[in-house]
Amino acid sequence: MDIDKRILNDTEYLADFDLCQLRLYKDGDLDWFVLIPMIDNVIDWMDLDISKQIQLTKEIDQVCHLLKRYCVFDKINVASLGNMVPQMHIHIVARRKDDRAWPKAIWGTQSKKSYQSYMLDEWAKRF
Repeated sequence: MDIDKRILNDTEYLADFDLCQLRLYKDGDLDWFVLIPMIDNVIDWMDLDISKQIQLTKEIDQVCHLLKRYCVFDKINVASLGNMVPQMHIHIVARRKDDRAWPKAIWGTQSKKSYQSYMLDEWAKRF
């Protein structure tokens, strides 16, 4: 299955789960992940059968618990918008009250720090 080029440009591969590929969003400020169900022609939640919806929920939960174990945050945002990239993907972002957009949405904002490849290496050790 192909992943949308915009997702590939904005993220780096981290791991494969049973249903999804987990990617790290290239953001220098935030711990931000993207889960992509590896099934063709999935745009919306309802395009997944109920068993796949349950599996996706489990994988979202796994990432959220990983963030809880390793990060300091005030809120975890879990979102699937798809307005710009229709391929189904789930953003999981650890937000802090002092981040660049709090309390507003993070989309459309620019990271204050450049993404560094060591961030991927650090997360890769945790899987």
